[in-house]
Amino acid sequence: MPAERVPMRQAREIIRLKFSAGVATREIARRLGLAPSTVRETLSRLTSAGLSWPLREDLTEGELEAALYASRRSKRGHRLHAEPDWPLVHRELKRKHVTLQIVWDEYIAASPGGYSYSRFCELYRGFESKLSPTMRQTHAAGERLFVDYAGDGVAVVIDRRTGELRKAQIFVAVLGASSFTFAHASWTQTLPDWIDAHVRALAAIDGVPQLIVPDNTKTAVVKACLYDPQVNRTYAEMAAHYGTAILPARPRRPRDKAKVEQAVLIVERWLLGRLRHRTFHSLAEVNAAIADLMTDLNEVRPIRRLGVTRQRLLEEVDRSALKSLPAQPYEFAEWKNCRVGIDYHIEVAAHYYSVPHRFIRAEVEVRLTVRTVEIFLKGERIAAHARGGGNHKHTTIDEHMPSSHRRYAGWTIERIREDARRIGPATTALCELILESRPHPEQGFRACLGIVRLSGPYGAQRLEAAAERALDIGARTYGSVKSILDNNLDRRPAAKRATDATPILHPNIRGPRYYN
Repeated sequence: MPAERVPMRQAREIIRLKFSAGVATREIARRLGLAPSTVRETLSRLTSAGLSWPLREDLTEGELEAALYASRRSKRGHRLHAEPDWPLVHRELKRKHVTLQIVWDEYIAASPGGYSYSRFCELYRGFESKLSPTMRQTHAAGERLFVDYAGDGVAVVIDRRTGELRKAQIFVAVLGASSFTFAHASWTQTLPDWIDAHVRALAAIDGVPQLIVPDNTKTAVVKACLYDPQVNRTYAEMAAHYGTAILPARPRRPRDKAKVEQAVLIVERWLLGRLRHRTFHSLAEVNAAIADLMTDLNEVRPIRRLGVTRQRLLEEVDRSALKSLPAQPYEFAEWKNCRVGIDYHIEVAAHYYSVPHRFIRAEVEVRLTVRTVEIFLKGERIAAHARGGGNHKHTTIDEHMPSSHRRYAGWTIERIREDARRIGPATTALCELILESRPHPEQGFRACLGIVRLSGPYGAQRLEAAAERALDIGARTYGSVKSILDNNLDRRPAAKRATDATPILHPNIRGPRYYN
């Protein structure tokens, strides 16, 4: 068990009292408030170190400490004062499964007369205490990626004529172990830009950490809680795609994200300070400038006290512990809650998508990407569609329809128009008027289909006559045409037309029969 180590101020006083004033060991211990054994051990170490009174005037406290407490491993007293490479020790300790004991074993194997394990640990702690507050945190290799936005943005001129400015937001991500830093500008801090920045950061790192640590921003965290925070579903889905997890910093615990706070400060000084005199006219220009400066920060500028660059630390420390990127980057997706209508369709972004008819009135979840629409019920996907435009049209899969509706599936507006043309010009004109009179052609689909099908029981000739009479009286419904046929009104003499027999079609012209 090593003897108690005394401060160098007291060690000098022990030596002075003993050799200059000739004070007894017990009296020295009483005066300085030390144990007599500690005084004797200090004097013994002085002799073993080969020092004598008076001490050299230029002997610093660090040199005296190294001399008194260096390891005496050799029986012959031979001592090599080999100073460890503390920055290298610090980097090695970030590797997975590496401890101070392992590093000391390797050090003492290379320098048999070096420091004892306890002294080695003391000196390393002293070195570590001189690092920045962020560096004093223990971050295992490949474990955590800290993310946040910088407090200040970059001004971008969006209108050259008026000089109108808009602030670009700066996203910052930093790896805990290597301090490799990524920055990217976006117009907003909304969910799409937040996710896009994460995807770009992981691509720049070319790997995936075990955890991503954001602040409790509303974009990332639905409900902040010390014990069970609720993460935004899209954000959690992105993390699952990359095989990582989201661990929000604890509320009102700034030390949880001290690493990214320091990185934000560095980025603000490194980027914003250097870009303050530049004028940008697009977000692309801002990101190009940021990319150049971040290359310098990561690959050229060494970290103070460690003497190596962030890029080198990334390759030496983090790389082996990072997971590989998936084959495809994450595609941004939003989630919405919808209720299935009685027509077995849901409305999403001004478009209608079908689901199996048995789910009518069910509450479903919809996952929207740029290209696809996926519909889930209790976690099970029940339908998938290519995303349509916001034109209030319908996307329907035949298998989703009830059997009673499927017999209409082969009918389209173009087919109805073609069959109407085969019957005659009046039928064609009537169907066109019905389709054009509705806000959307699909709403007149069934009426036209019914009219065309009346040619079966009544014949094409009678239907054409009934359509002509309907045009004369301004009738625009299936029921009106069927009533004309049922009451044989189509067989009554029609009013004489002009020689070209072209009907005049206009919503304000009802024809002479309307007033009979």
